[in-house]
Amino acid sequence: MKITTIALTVGLTGILMACSQPQTSAAYSAQLSSVSESAGKQALKEKEQYHTQIFLKQQPTLATMLALSAEQAGGSYNDRLPDYRVAGMQAMQTAMAAAAAELRSIDTDELGAPQRYHQQILANIFEYFTGDTNFPAGYIDTWGGHLPYIINQISGPLIDVPKLMQVQQSVASPDEAQAYLTRLGKMDEFVQGVLGKYRADMQKGIILPKNLHPKTLAFFDAFLAAPAQEHELVRSFAEKLTQMDGLSSDEQQALTARAASLVEDVVYPAYQQARQLMVESAKIARDEDGIWSQPGGDEFYQHEIRFLGDSSLTADQIHQIGLDEVARISAEMDTILKANGLENGSVGERMMELATLPGQVFEESDAGRQALIQYLNQEISAIMARAPQFYGTLPEQAVEVRRIPPVSEAGEAGGFYSPPSLDGKRPGIYWINLRDMAAVPKYGLKTLTYHEAVPGHHFQIALNMAQDIGLMRQNAPYNAYVEGWALYSEYVASTMMGMYQDDPLGDLGRLQAELYRAVRLVVDTGLHRKKWTRQQAIDYFHATTGTSLSDVVPEVERYMAWPGQALGYKLGMLMFVELQKQAEQALGDKFDLREFHDLILLSGARPMAMVKQDVENWIKQQKL
Repeated sequence: MKITTIALTVGLTGILMACSQPQTSAAYSAQLSSVSESAGKQALKEKEQYHTQIFLKQQPTLATMLALSAEQAGGSYNDRLPDYRVAGMQAMQTAMAAAAAELRSIDTDELGAPQRYHQQILANIFEYFTGDTNFPAGYIDTWGGHLPYIINQISGPLIDVPKLMQVQQSVASPDEAQAYLTRLGKMDEFVQGVLGKYRADMQKGIILPKNLHPKTLAFFDAFLAAPAQEHELVRSFAEKLTQMDGLSSDEQQALTARAASLVEDVVYPAYQQARQLMVESAKIARDEDGIWSQPGGDEFYQHEIRFLGDSSLTADQIHQIGLDEVARISAEMDTILKANGLENGSVGERMMELATLPGQVFEESDAGRQALIQYLNQEISAIMARAPQFYGTLPEQAVEVRRIPPVSEAGEAGGFYSPPSLDGKRPGIYWINLRDMAAVPKYGLKTLTYHEAVPGHHFQIALNMAQDIGLMRQNAPYNAYVEGWALYSEYVASTMMGMYQDDPLGDLGRLQAELYRAVRLVVDTGLHRKKWTRQQAIDYFHATTGTSLSDVVPEVERYMAWPGQALGYKLGMLMFVELQKQAEQALGDKFDLREFHDLILLSGARPMAMVKQDVENWIKQQKL
């Protein structure tokens, strides 16, 4: 409160010197209130800036992803790597807890309504990055929050950092090229920090489940397979060098050779050690698949429900919601399937049959993969042509479709989205997994596109980044809001935009995707609360949705590695649909869908309880 006190004293002195005429008590009170509010606003701004820079200094790879200026990031960052040692995790948690406490300590009486709103979200974000201080294992991810296994088959520093360097790290100048090489040179120290943290977690009895080790080892095998000069860390670097102005061919070759040498002498030996650690880990890993089997796992799962599911519900309550939604959506799918001549067997069995119909699977070849990507681009163009009728504000940043690199596709989801740079120069990227063309039938691609690209993640994240709400909120990691919005976008595309008109198979694909998210509620809580096995979860998922096993298996394994993350989709979507219906029913002819969507999006990602309050306040205002 020191900053607040000093600012208030100066402000009061100015008022007393300026007051040559008597004032009413009401006017004087108003001035005092204004000064107090100004002082609180300044305190909030200074604490936000201070703790944001501490956060960014600890997360240089996030600064790379966002393409921040050195001033924004508190110094250079493209040559640095995060500290994932035990001490690094503790420092991160301590700093984030202190940030949340300091922001909460600002007297709300000294803040106007917009500042109180801002304060509440900021404090909550820092609490998110504090993680569960009673669960010592894992790491703090800049998107997923506290995740329990720092090495796994789908994410973690050893997967995420090389991917970021290949795709998102800029190499547009000689200094940036040197920064890239410096980062490569630090990879041994970086990897050793991750391995040290994993060993410390093992000593506490928290070990990656045995069933996740094969895919984790497969990642390391793929990462280490190519000769160093052909590794993607070298090839992507060399490609970026060709686009640098003023760099001679000899200089390009010398820098590329240096990168290959660093991969050979620094990166590969470190990753070979990581692979060996996972071989050793597999020998003592548990056969059980859920977080419940780890020390402190039950309590940690409730933490994940709170932050990743954005819910105060119990795991058992969420499990039942999932079962109810599975029954409702399956009945709707059954009606459409019968109307299209598919009458025999379960919904899941008939959906499997649907994938065998002519024209539903692109060819398993380079040409087939290119044709699929072209189809996705066509769907993006089609929905963007209609978007202005339903969305008030559209993002300025472009979105591109790219294939997930083969080196990591075995453990990846069917598709995902990478945000644009903060300055908008680098586009958002819609990644599609083409490891198995049968797993991405045409009837499901519209829905995946609306979710991962437009109007789903790209609209929400790009518009979030465009708001003047500070770096922490521009990149707020609210899973239920972010994933709930993307799933809600699928619903809008169907029920309001008419994107499935005269396309019953595409509508079945949409319902299958919604069923998929309802099944997630059942499977995630099944694994982590009800002690389901991996195979039990796979069998239920496959039979219920009819989704290809090549997609179902990595999905279930993803939930094993990321407890609670899969809950946010359906829980968030259910809230958005409920709020949209509530507003439309309350306002009647006064309801404007474009304004409603702006209300949801332009305040940025936030807890769902705040979204609900915003909509209720908006309804009251519209009625006046």
